[in-house]
Amino acid sequence: MFLAKPIIMSEAGYANQGVLVPSPNFDARPANEISLIVIHNISLPPSQYGGNGIIELFTNQLNPEEHPYYANIYQLRVSSHFLIRRNGHLIQFVSCLQRAWHAGQSTWQERERCNDFSVGIELEGSDFEAFEPAQYATLKSLIASLRQGYPISDIVGHSDIAPHRKTDPGPYFDWSTIERTHE
Repeated sequence: MFLAKPIIMSEAGYANQGVLVPSPNFDARPANEISLIVIHNISLPPSQYGGNGIIELFTNQLNPEEHPYYANIYQLRVSSHFLIRRNGHLIQFVSCLQRAWHAGQSTWQERERCNDFSVGIELEGSDFEAFEPAQYATLKSLIASLRQGYPISDIVGHSDIAPHRKTDPGPYFDWSTIERTHE
Protein backbone atom coordinates (compact mmCIF):
# COMPACT_ATOMS: atom_id res chain seq x y z
CA MET A 1 0.00 0.00 0.00
CA PHE A 2 1.25 3.50 -0.79
CA LEU A 3 0.42 5.23 2.50
CA ALA A 4 2.24 3.73 5.47
CA LYS A 5 0.90 6.12 8.10
CA PRO A 6 -2.34 8.08 8.58
CA ILE A 7 -2.95 11.23 6.61
CA ILE A 8 -3.03 14.40 8.70
CA MET A 9 -4.44 17.67 7.41
CA SER A 10 -2.53 20.85 8.25
CA GLU A 11 -4.26 24.00 9.47
CA ALA A 12 -3.66 25.38 5.97
CA GLY A 13 -5.74 22.57 4.43
CA TYR A 14 -2.94 20.40 3.02
CA ALA A 15 -2.32 16.68 3.53
CA ASN A 16 0.96 15.64 5.12
CA GLN A 17 1.39 12.86 2.53
CA GLY A 18 1.36 12.59 -1.22
CA VAL A 19 2.45 15.20 -3.72
CA LEU A 20 1.29 18.78 -4.07
CA VAL A 21 0.68 19.91 -7.66
CA PRO A 22 -0.86 23.39 -7.37
CA SER A 23 -3.79 24.12 -9.67
CA PRO A 24 -4.72 27.67 -10.64
CA ASN A 25 -8.37 26.58 -10.85
CA PHE A 26 -9.73 27.60 -7.48
CA ASP A 27 -11.00 30.65 -5.67
CA ALA A 28 -11.92 31.76 -2.16
CA ARG A 29 -14.39 29.57 -0.38
CA PRO A 30 -17.40 31.44 1.01
CA ALA A 31 -17.90 31.40 4.76
CA ASN A 32 -19.67 28.02 4.55
CA GLU A 33 -18.30 25.19 6.66
CA ILE A 34 -16.84 22.22 4.83
CA SER A 35 -19.54 19.61 5.38
CA LEU A 36 -19.53 17.44 2.25
CA ILE A 37 -17.12 15.14 0.44
CA VAL A 38 -17.80 14.51 -3.25
CA ILE A 39 -16.26 11.43 -4.85
CA HIS A 40 -15.56 11.46 -8.59
CA ASN A 41 -13.79 9.28 -11.12
CA ILE A 42 -11.58 10.48 -13.94
CA SER A 43 -9.21 9.04 -16.51
CA LEU A 44 -7.47 10.82 -19.36
CA PRO A 45 -7.55 9.71 -22.05
CA PRO A 46 -10.80 7.94 -21.12
CA SER A 47 -10.23 4.51 -19.56
CA GLN A 48 -6.44 4.89 -19.74
CA TYR A 49 -4.47 5.13 -16.52
CA GLY A 50 -1.12 6.36 -15.32
CA GLY A 51 -0.50 9.24 -17.71
CA ASN A 52 -0.26 12.95 -17.01
CA GLY A 53 -3.56 13.95 -18.64
CA ILE A 54 -5.42 14.53 -15.37
CA ILE A 55 -2.62 16.65 -13.93
CA GLU A 56 -2.36 18.60 -17.18
CA LEU A 57 -6.14 19.22 -17.22
CA PHE A 58 -6.18 20.46 -13.62
CA THR A 59 -3.17 22.74 -14.26
CA ASN A 60 -4.40 24.13 -17.63
CA GLN A 61 -1.60 22.41 -19.56
CA LEU A 62 -3.55 19.80 -21.54
CA ASN A 63 -2.33 19.65 -25.14
CA PRO A 64 -5.32 19.36 -27.52
CA GLU A 65 -3.12 17.67 -30.12
CA GLU A 66 -1.96 14.87 -27.82
CA HIS A 67 -5.24 12.90 -28.03
CA PRO A 68 -8.47 13.48 -30.01
CA TYR A 69 -10.52 13.58 -26.78
CA TYR A 70 -8.42 16.46 -25.45
CA ALA A 71 -9.55 18.77 -28.27
CA ASN A 72 -12.97 19.00 -26.61
CA ILE A 73 -11.81 19.56 -23.02
CA TYR A 74 -8.44 21.33 -23.02
CA GLN A 75 -10.02 24.74 -22.42
CA LEU A 76 -11.97 23.63 -19.33
CA ARG A 77 -10.93 25.28 -16.09
CA VAL A 78 -11.53 22.56 -13.54
CA SER A 79 -9.77 21.09 -10.54
CA SER A 80 -10.27 18.95 -7.49
CA HIS A 81 -8.76 18.99 -4.07
CA PHE A 82 -7.35 15.46 -4.41
CA LEU A 83 -6.61 12.71 -6.90
CA ILE A 84 -6.01 9.12 -5.84
CA ARG A 85 -4.12 7.14 -8.48
CA ARG A 86 -4.74 3.44 -9.16
CA ASN A 87 -1.76 2.53 -6.95
CA GLY A 88 -3.10 4.61 -4.03
CA HIS A 89 -0.74 7.53 -4.63
CA LEU A 90 -2.25 10.80 -3.39
CA ILE A 91 -1.97 14.09 -5.28
CA GLN A 92 -3.36 17.36 -3.92
CA PHE A 93 -4.18 20.28 -6.20
CA VAL A 94 -6.01 22.78 -3.97
CA SER A 95 -6.03 23.50 -0.24
CA CYS A 96 -9.20 22.26 1.44
CA LEU A 97 -9.68 25.81 2.68
CA GLN A 98 -10.12 27.02 -0.91
CA ARG A 99 -12.94 26.27 -3.35
CA ALA A 100 -11.80 23.82 -6.02
CA TRP A 101 -13.85 23.70 -9.20
CA HIS A 102 -14.98 20.06 -9.24
CA ALA A 103 -18.76 19.90 -8.77
CA GLY A 104 -20.13 22.36 -11.30
CA GLN A 105 -23.86 23.04 -11.19
CA SER A 106 -24.91 20.93 -8.23
CA THR A 107 -27.31 20.58 -5.30
CA TRP A 108 -27.17 18.60 -2.06
CA GLN A 109 -30.02 18.64 0.47
CA GLU A 110 -31.50 21.77 -1.10
CA ARG A 111 -28.15 23.61 -0.99
CA GLU A 112 -26.84 24.70 -4.38
CA ARG A 113 -23.23 25.28 -5.45
CA CYS A 114 -21.67 22.29 -3.72
CA ASN A 115 -18.17 23.60 -4.45
CA ASP A 116 -18.85 26.19 -1.75
CA PHE A 117 -19.02 23.60 1.06
CA SER A 118 -17.37 20.43 -0.25
CA VAL A 119 -14.03 18.74 -0.78
CA GLY A 120 -13.62 16.96 -4.12
CA ILE A 121 -11.78 13.65 -4.35
CA GLU A 122 -11.07 12.17 -7.78
CA LEU A 123 -10.33 8.47 -8.11
CA GLU A 124 -8.38 7.50 -11.19
CA GLY A 125 -10.85 5.22 -12.90
CA SER A 126 -14.02 5.03 -14.92
CA ASP A 127 -17.63 3.94 -14.76
CA PHE A 128 -16.64 0.65 -16.41
CA GLU A 129 -14.32 -1.16 -14.02
CA ALA A 130 -13.60 -1.66 -10.35
CA PHE A 131 -11.30 0.57 -8.35
CA GLU A 132 -8.15 -0.82 -6.74
CA PRO A 133 -7.76 -1.84 -3.07
CA ALA A 134 -4.92 0.69 -2.71
CA GLN A 135 -7.31 3.46 -3.79
CA TYR A 136 -9.85 2.49 -1.14
CA ALA A 137 -7.12 2.36 1.53
CA THR A 138 -5.95 5.87 0.68
CA LEU A 139 -9.53 7.11 0.38
CA LYS A 140 -10.45 5.77 3.84
CA SER A 141 -7.38 7.40 5.41
CA LEU A 142 -8.10 10.69 3.65
CA ILE A 143 -11.77 10.65 4.71
CA ALA A 144 -10.79 9.96 8.32
CA SER A 145 -8.42 12.94 8.26
CA LEU A 146 -11.00 15.22 6.65
CA ARG A 147 -13.58 14.20 9.23
CA GLN A 148 -11.14 14.96 12.00
CA GLY A 149 -10.45 18.46 10.66
CA TYR A 150 -13.85 19.51 9.31
CA PRO A 151 -17.52 18.94 10.23
CA ILE A 152 -18.16 16.47 7.39
CA SER A 153 -21.74 15.23 7.56
CA ASP A 154 -22.11 13.44 4.21
CA ILE A 155 -20.10 11.68 1.52
CA VAL A 156 -21.69 11.52 -1.91
CA GLY A 157 -20.89 10.78 -5.51
CA HIS A 158 -20.83 13.39 -8.22
CA SER A 159 -23.92 11.61 -9.55
CA ASP A 160 -25.76 12.38 -6.29
CA ILE A 161 -25.27 16.15 -6.57
CA ALA A 162 -25.62 16.44 -10.37
CA PRO A 163 -27.79 13.44 -11.31
CA HIS A 164 -28.83 14.71 -14.73
CA ARG A 165 -25.25 15.48 -15.78
CA LYS A 166 -22.91 13.03 -14.08
CA THR A 167 -22.61 9.29 -13.42
CA ASP A 168 -19.40 9.11 -11.38
CA PRO A 169 -18.00 7.55 -9.33
CA GLY A 170 -19.99 4.93 -11.23
CA PRO A 171 -21.51 1.51 -10.60
CA TYR A 172 -18.19 -0.14 -9.70
CA PHE A 173 -17.49 2.12 -6.74
CA ASP A 174 -17.95 0.04 -3.57
CA TRP A 175 -19.84 2.31 -1.19
CA SER A 176 -19.71 -0.35 1.54
CA THR A 177 -16.00 0.46 2.05
CA ILE A 178 -16.77 3.86 3.58
CA GLU A 179 -19.28 5.40 6.00
CA ARG A 180 -21.33 7.91 4.03
CA THR A 181 -22.75 9.81 6.98
CA HIS A 182 -21.18 10.75 10.27
CA GLU A 183 -23.21 10.48 13.44
